[in-house]
Amino acid sequence: MGELKSINRRTFVKRSALGALSIPLISTNPLLSFPPESIKLTILHTNDMHSHIDPFSANDSKYPGMGGMRKMASIVEKIRSEESHVLLLDAGDIFQGTPYFNKYKGEVELKIMSEMGYTASTMGNHDFDNGINGFNDVLPHANFPFLCSNYDFSNTVLDGKTKKFIIKNIGELKIGLFGIGIKLNGLVEKRLYKETQYHEPIEIANHYAKILKDEHNCDIVICLSHLGYDYQTNKISDTKLAKSTKGIDIIIGGHTHTFLDKATELENSNGEKVLVNQAGWGALSLGRIDVNFTNQSNSKKELTLQSISKKNYAKI
Repeated sequence: MGELKSINRRTFVKRSALGALSIPLISTNPLLSFPPESIKLTILHTNDMHSHIDPFSANDSKYPGMGGMRKMASIVEKIRSEESHVLLLDAGDIFQGTPYFNKYKGEVELKIMSEMGYTASTMGNHDFDNGINGFNDVLPHANFPFLCSNYDFSNTVLDGKTKKFIIKNIGELKIGLFGIGIKLNGLVEKRLYKETQYHEPIEIANHYAKILKDEHNCDIVICLSHLGYDYQTNKISDTKLAKSTKGIDIIIGGHTHTFLDKATELENSNGEKVLVNQAGWGALSLGRIDVNFTNQSNSKKELTLQSISKKNYAKI
């Protein structure tokens, strides 16, 4: 496990290395041990599942018999039985890719995610493929919120049906979450997203990170992003977002179908570390980040974080 070092919760990312995993759907999670009086937060995440409810076909040239939301659900259930505090998050592009979406328009995907106990998701560009009205039609099947901080839906049927941010209380932890979507113009036909207004990610991300950290005193701030991991151009990406903002501790990404063996550690605009992670596509892997908060004051119950060494599974 490596040496554990206690650090203050508000500056934990600057000095910590959080455990980040990309878990093949045939694997089991490692046993992790922590000192007493600690609170362990297990963050599980997906992205770009693209309606892959069942595994890839047995004769698929690249992923024979692998992946699928059904198989992933069993992995999540096992981890939940082993861990006390689990967040399950998604970074968009839930829809489009198999006949399930063609026939049921996203209803099946959202029902399964609801049964799996997702905490929140953001929207990807393919989640507009049946139009904003089509998304609205199946949205009641999701019992978790969609976080769309830089999309303005005020002149659409989705007005008031997504959230800019949420705060999740788990035990003594206060977790802030918000979502950043990709620019739709050029990726999605205007007739599909209609009057949705896009706002530049960096300004919006700084705005909501500040609200969550400074006004709501969140112990950790997580951004669900569908910008894409990184580009060779100046296009905004998760890595650029991490470097250009402050207050975000973890960015859970999507869009570029990037398989990462471990989360990338970058410095934000304040010189503090932020983690960026992504879990491929097609429900082929489950991202995991473990964070350990230790309570060093039983009277005041002040939470601190401890760094843990990284352990990673081999890529599928």
